[in-house]
Amino acid sequence: MAPFTEAQRFSPAKLFCATLAVWLCFGGDIEASVLNLKGFVGCAVREFTFLARKPGCGGLHITTDACWGRCETWEKPILDPPFIESYQRVCTYNETRLVTVQLPNCSAQVDPSYTYPVALRCDCGVCLTSTTECITSV
Repeated sequence: MAPFTEAQRFSPAKLFCATLAVWLCFGGDIEASVLNLKGFVGCAVREFTFLARKPGCGGLHITTDACWGRCETWEKPILDPPFIESYQRVCTYNETRLVTVQLPNCSAQVDPSYTYPVALRCDCGVCLTSTTECITSV
């Protein structure tokens, strides 16, 4: 299945306007928190744009789906070593598919293929270093 073209995707601005229009048409029955992601606790798929680069090639802006959110995390002191009990979950990929694109302006000896994951489903879970950059100490 081919990725969506720019014309087929909803931009964040269009999505916001559509949500606001529905909210205004129905007298504000939709909770205001739908419009405010700052208070969102959980994990969701969200559109994300990044610059794909590799040595010997030009860069390419890619818009994909990635995991985004905040998950329940807590720590509490305890009397026995290690003197802290923690519950730490991160918003991470649960299901992905890989997409390969061709980077522009690559040198003759450089493979222009660039592969990246597209998030299909995200969940709060244990941080796995195989898919996520995990911070283990501060």
